[in-house]
Amino acid sequence: MDKGLHAAAAALLLTGLLCAQENARVTSHVMIINLDGSSPREIYSAPKRIEAPNWSPDGKYLLWNSGGKLWKFPVAGGGPQAVDTGTIGDINNDHGITRDGQWFAISAEQIYILPSAGGVPRQVTRKTPSYFHGWSPDGAWLAYCAERDGNFDLYRISRDGGPEERLTSHAGYDDGPDYSPDGKWIYFNSDRAGSWDIWRIPADGAGPDDARAERVTSDEWEDWFPHPSPDGKWIVFLSFANGTQGHPANHDVMLRRIAMPGETAATTKIVTLQKFFGGQGTINVNSWSPDSQQFAYIRYSLAAEAAK
Repeated sequence: MDKGLHAAAAALLLTGLLCAQENARVTSHVMIINLDGSSPREIYSAPKRIEAPNWSPDGKYLLWNSGGKLWKFPVAGGGPQAVDTGTIGDINNDHGITRDGQWFAISAEQIYILPSAGGVPRQVTRKTPSYFHGWSPDGAWLAYCAERDGNFDLYRISRDGGPEERLTSHAGYDDGPDYSPDGKWIYFNSDRAGSWDIWRIPADGAGPDDARAERVTSDEWEDWFPHPSPDGKWIVFLSFANGTQGHPANHDVMLRRIAMPGETAATTKIVTLQKFFGGQGTINVNSWSPDSQQFAYIRYSLAAEAAK
């Protein structure tokens, strides 16, 4: 076999192995951990893929997606309870709860909102794909990432619908927008500087040529999904190994924490809280407890590992 054919065969083999890993049967372990990284504890597990826990503002339940549906899990104990989402299925891991606990936002190609008690969702966006990531603190706006004309940027839209407002315009890939609790900033991840880092923009947008975008992290790791704590003191985010493309499932990852930046985006010390097997689905959305003392996340184990 010549070098070209050998390289092609190797590439196909690698692609096959990666696809097998992505589609491997997993057990999901729903975890709660203290903000300093201590006392990680499993509160639920199941031999299926569970993703993206939100912690309810009243502290009583976690909201996650699994099997295209939305589920509530009582933190005090019990089993997951399906949320009535009407005819909307194929719900992904981009969802969230308003600060008053009254409304859910869900993503299923479009973005919808529905009462937290369940009910008929109302479509908010009109263009696809659109992926919700954060409610504004006052519940008036939904921040999301969306692909438009071949590029992923950040947008916001009124909860009442209407035209979407573009917040970033850089040619890089922007994702994971989440509001600071004071409503002044939107934190997000982007590869606009060549690697995946945490950035922020004012809540009303980055301005012409994204001049108001500020870089927050810049080290050798690939950083995704920044989530500010409700008390405004911390940001937790997910980090992949250098060179990882996107935010794939079934990879070795880290949860890391920084202090919330002040008026400038200068990064303080980055603290590693946990290392484990996870990735897509681990912490796509904000999962802080309402008192900012804990947060939820999901780690995974492959079928063969779980059987040991």
